[in-house]
Amino acid sequence: MSIQHAPRDLGLVAVTGLGACTRPALVSEPIDESSAAALAQVFKALGDPVRLRLVSLIGARQGGEVCVCDLTSAFALTQPTISHHLKILREAGLIDSQRRGTWVYYRLVPAALERMGELLSAAAG
Repeated sequence: MSIQHAPRDLGLVAVTGLGACTRPALVSEPIDESSAAALAQVFKALGDPVRLRLVSLIGARQGGEVCVCDLTSAFALTQPTISHHLKILREAGLIDSQRRGTWVYYRLVPAALERMGELLSAAAG
């Protein structure tokens, strides 16, 4: 049995071909209400130190994915608490998961992180 979650559309404004004089979409024009709500969910998910560490641990793992058993052992928290944090990151579209037997493996959703980076980059303008 395999559980895979499709990455959520973060409602982010597409930014392509950023040149030296181009400003990111977030500061070049106001975003609409639904985009702001989606972005707020992502930033809220990242606004917790445990979730930031989880994203870092998952991203730094050789091969790009990590077993939940390895994540749980990195914290002085219970397994249900770690699972709750992972669920919030998954619902925000930042990570994806796949069940293999009794374990769940997590990986980052690179497109979500790239869109955030593009939006927040401080290009000269």
